[in-house]
Amino acid sequence: MMLLLKVIAKTARPQMAALKADIRLIVGLGNPGADYTDTRHNAGFWFLDSLAQQLSVSFRFDKRFNAAETKTQVKVDTNSKDIILLKPQTFMNRSGQSVGAVARYYKLLPAQILVVHDELDLAAGDNRLKQGGGHGGHNGLRDIINHLAVKDFFRLRVGIGHPGDRNQVINYVLHKPSVSDQSAIEAANQRSLDVMPQVFEGRLDKAMQALHT
Repeated sequence: MMLLLKVIAKTARPQMAALKADIRLIVGLGNPGADYTDTRHNAGFWFLDSLAQQLSVSFRFDKRFNAAETKTQVKVDTNSKDIILLKPQTFMNRSGQSVGAVARYYKLLPAQILVVHDELDLAAGDNRLKQGGGHGGHNGLRDIINHLAVKDFFRLRVGIGHPGDRNQVINYVLHKPSVSDQSAIEAANQRSLDVMPQVFEGRLDKAMQALHT
């Protein structure tokens, strides 16, 4: 029995460590341009705009990365921590170009990156934090995985619901949500903003627990 407990403890430690991270780059995914501003596929942009407002910072276009970018410092215990917010302006299926360029320039590890994106597999109003995983057919995630060559970056999945038919997905994500879905998404994004201090502190396990319950 003692040997079994030791084995369980050893296997549990890496999993606990994976829930902690030194997040330095937060990426919101979407498509640039007025035609896409209010569409479901831009849910990542919506969250980044709200986070920037909360942190009292503004985006500017950086041609080096083909992205709207801003930098700020956040309080972590008694210290300050540098954070980059990024909205790629490459269109969704080329998001990895910007993310990869920023990661290389600032020498960031994938586990220091949090990508915020729309999620068909979650209902509107249900946001979830996770680390790693596949792209699930999301072209933005697919391109980021290709450019980083790994999958173990963190994700904040913003639930937008599913049209019920995979043949309708493209049309669905490129249109506005209903009024009720929009309200649910905004409420979930606010709950996600509420756990960002824990994310900045690296307490991803605590942030997940608070957001998912």
